[in-house]
Amino acid sequence: MRDRAEIVVIGAGIMGLSIAYHLARLGVTDVTVIDKSYLCGGASGRNGGGIRAQWSSEANVRLMQESIRMCRDFAHEFKINVWLRQGGYLFLARTEERRRALEESEKLQRECGLATRLLTPREAQKIVPELDVDGVVAATYNADDGVVFPWPFVWGFARAAQKLGVEVSTFTDVVGIDLSASGEAIEAVRVRKGGADHVIRTNKVVNAAGAWSPEIAKLVGVELPNVPHRHEICSTEPLKPWLKPLVADLTNGLYFSQSTRGEIVGGIGQERVPHGLNHDSSFAFLGLYAHALTRTCPILGKVKVLRQWAGCYDITPDANPIVGGVDQVEHFYQASGFMGHGFMMAPVMGKLIAEHIVNATALPMFERWNLRRFKEGKLLSEAMIIG
Repeated sequence: MRDRAEIVVIGAGIMGLSIAYHLARLGVTDVTVIDKSYLCGGASGRNGGGIRAQWSSEANVRLMQESIRMCRDFAHEFKINVWLRQGGYLFLARTEERRRALEESEKLQRECGLATRLLTPREAQKIVPELDVDGVVAATYNADDGVVFPWPFVWGFARAAQKLGVEVSTFTDVVGIDLSASGEAIEAVRVRKGGADHVIRTNKVVNAAGAWSPEIAKLVGVELPNVPHRHEICSTEPLKPWLKPLVADLTNGLYFSQSTRGEIVGGIGQERVPHGLNHDSSFAFLGLYAHALTRTCPILGKVKVLRQWAGCYDITPDANPIVGGVDQVEHFYQASGFMGHGFMMAPVMGKLIAEHIVNATALPMFERWNLRRFKEGKLLSEAMIIG
């Protein structure tokens, strides 16, 4: 490993790798990316691969418009197939409160240039005839949303970053971050790999460790309010292609789509899960998911589940991320708290964060997503969270 790096990125998920790649594109190639596990070992390899521009805040809509464009160009630019399938997202609402939220979101999205449509239950059923829309009061649909296969996305960023000179070190634990005597500047990152300790001299660190980000921040005395929350997913036996969009129920957090290989891949929100970083699977999830799925799409009642797994959402108190520098330590940049949508935002966020670091550009959304908002009581909102 290098003894010195201009920037150390902690976390080799898609967010950290995207940041490293875009740093290298800007000419900063002396970058080391560190991860305690293997590529795709964290949330980036454990999610459903959804990408969507249907959000309730303008910042998220604008970001995802650009991110979806980047996703469309990814296979050509990075020479790797990510199996992008733009079949749309079909959101369902079963309460009047959720219906009003959908109406407001659809209005905002159309103002931003999306072709989102507000639908009646019967109109939603025309898009997916197999749906049981009993109890559904409204829906929205945007055909440009879609799904990708997560692993090649991560591998593509890793390979492209390495070709530009970035060092990616997996199975490497961060054991400490050395600060100056004043405690306000970073001097080195201490790591352990294969039982051997190593010191990387640097004065810039990006914390892109996802659900592990609060542990990294504590190494420099910074308290982050985000917490890990286990989220489970399962995949069925392959079926003939029939389901075009990803279907999501805003009332209970159910979502499901069909992969290019034919499996039904989906999950559902669970409030009662073990605290902390936990990747175990549970029977409780299967029961909850099966009940909601067969209620929404009865024909899936006899489909066999082949695989089940779990990953951790990285949740902040206001369901919005923590991005940019912190007041306590100079050049300690945050890129965490993205709930379950860090994967879909990583292409564009990596670019923006890299530009912010290299050019010291001030972006309104970074100020909006700063850490101090939690102490100042300036919490944000986002209504379209699923899972």
